[in-house]
Amino acid sequence: MQVDELLKPFPIKEFHPFPRALLGPGSHELIGPEALKMGFKKTLIMTSGLRGTDIVHKISESMKWHGIETVIYDQVESNPKDYNVMDSVKMYQENSCDSFVSIGGGSSHDACKGARVSVAHDGRNVNEFEGFNQSENPKNPPHIAVSTTAGTGSETSWAYVITDTTTDPNNPHKYVAFDDNSVTSLAIDDPVLYYDCPVDFTAQCGFDVLAHASEPYVSRLNFEPSLGNAIRAIELTNNHLREAVWNGQDLPGREGMMYAQYIAAQAFNSGGLGIIHSISHAVSAFYDTHHGLNNAVALPRVWAFNMPVAYKRFARIAQAMGVDTTHMTDVQAAEAALAAAIRLLRDVGIPEKFTDVTQDSYSKNRLGKGPTKFYENEKTITGNDADVDRITNHVLGDACTPGNPKECTFTTVRPVVDHCLNGDLDDLLS
Repeated sequence: MQVDELLKPFPIKEFHPFPRALLGPGSHELIGPEALKMGFKKTLIMTSGLRGTDIVHKISESMKWHGIETVIYDQVESNPKDYNVMDSVKMYQENSCDSFVSIGGGSSHDACKGARVSVAHDGRNVNEFEGFNQSENPKNPPHIAVSTTAGTGSETSWAYVITDTTTDPNNPHKYVAFDDNSVTSLAIDDPVLYYDCPVDFTAQCGFDVLAHASEPYVSRLNFEPSLGNAIRAIELTNNHLREAVWNGQDLPGREGMMYAQYIAAQAFNSGGLGIIHSISHAVSAFYDTHHGLNNAVALPRVWAFNMPVAYKRFARIAQAMGVDTTHMTDVQAAEAALAAAIRLLRDVGIPEKFTDVTQDSYSKNRLGKGPTKFYENEKTITGNDADVDRITNHVLGDACTPGNPKECTFTTVRPVVDHCLNGDLDDLLS
């Protein structure tokens, strides 16, 4: 079924469930007893490795202490690729595992969710499950997701995002699979594990949260059960992101962002997303840049694009961003929300347009790194007409685009993409 067809049967809207969760300092220490209760015997741990920390080691040893065998796949990449998923499926099958644990951010969780779906279908390629509820077997292996970043909220959503590098190696495609069968069995969010998250990743993940919160708040789905979580997540992000970035050992800041990312994901879980995410997916597909960074660059441009159809909602966002909107019109307040978002982006040190992003712009940057020839050749974001066109076309085919409050066509979206690549943020404030 096509995405746009799913959005036609208004006013019928679907609520998607959340998994059980443990949240708060120390919660990761309960993984052993929880895994035992769920029947884990031999577990595949999926992670990026979390180099520079001992988080994976500690969790693995805790599970072993409780009598659970562990096998570790630590090659998950940022913007997880189809080959990450299928390599982990092979390891799971060869080691006769019966369960999964993912440790990290959205990349680890998403790759793990894709692997579970593949395992449940005898190792079929994960790319076969792109779209909405494409899996046929609801009996996936159990999965505990342990978050080490405050960003995607994948541990509590029904979505996972994978880059297809094999269908057309010269034109990789990053897609969203929405699947109720992919929801984790247990989410663990422990802000103490965020202490080791680098400054730049903390900032970028924080803007992923702001995108997750703001898009369902203005979405054309207008899903009432999502709106409260969405606006509260915006408020929490505004209140806590700066301190989480610049004082990473500060528990209130980390805990505030933990709750922000968790409820923001619950907001979009049924409330939908928009072209902030569609642009991010496209840029990730072609340049392998960090998803949160991409959202940060796209967010002010997309807010400006969408404001004319949602001034009242953006005026409320301004209040959540700490703006005193007394005596302001809705238009003035909406514009103040945009200014507050740009101020936050600058305060946490994120590049302001895609052509500013280079191989040394942030830690663990994968721009031009490979491992495929396509990504090795994409060392520089050009921002030329061909680049704008291919990104725009990817946006128009993305599963998040139909939720955008303002209608999206090639003609209307292309200038937004062009500005993300080449424009000055100050242009939006004039």
